Amino acid sequence: MFGNLKFPIWIFQAVPVIIGYMPTALKKEEEGKTRYTYADYLAWETDKRYELINGEAWMMAAPSVAHQIVSRELLGQFWNFLKGKPCQVFAAPLDVRLFPEKDQSDDTVVQPDLLVVCDRAKTANNRACRGAPDLVIEIRSPSNTEIPLLLKFTKYLKAEVREYWLIDPETKDIQVHVLEKENGTSHYISTVHSNTQSLDVSILPGLTVDFAGIWNALA
Repeated sequence: MFGNLKFPIWIFQAVPVIIGYMPTALKKEEEGKTRYTYADYLAWETDKRYELINGEAWMMAAPSVAHQIVSRELLGQFWNFLKGKPCQVFAAPLDVRLFPEKDQSDDTVVQPDLLVVCDRAKTANNRACRGAPDLVIEIRSPSNTEIPLLLKFTKYLKAEVREYWLIDPETKDIQVHVLEKENGTSHYISTVHSNTQSLDVSILPGLTVDFAGIWNALA
């Protein structure tokens, strides 16, 4: 395991070119637009999934089998632990508006693989999570490339998501980013866990995720 870090491990792999994907079904008045808002996002008539990051649309491919196995196993463990507790766990697809605006002009809407929300007012409208989740988990897949992951990392930090995990089912590496505030600024303390058999959730004392069982399910 690497020591504490204040930057994402994969930042050096990112290419400094952002390539967005225009939605396949847009209203006429949206043709030619390259930047979108949550209001635009709601109007799209398509069966494809997208995320908005800084107003740019990123198309999401169907997840792999390994991705789904990890997601299923994690959801079960979080669900069992959180039953009867104030916090709730959700699995994708659920829109997360990190910086919601009343007029729906916010331009970042993401769909993490799993999220934990402890403030139920954020999900009271039954349509999206309005504001930062307490925990976000992303699972690597071929379609989840370095560029959107890097962009989302910066957004999660800005929104002050308290804990962020990035799991790679292929390498069995887990990046854990825990929010720390110091002298009026926020940063992530980051660690990498390689082929770990268990891992504590910082924001949920008492919850230790059984990764040995998850890796066995992938075998």
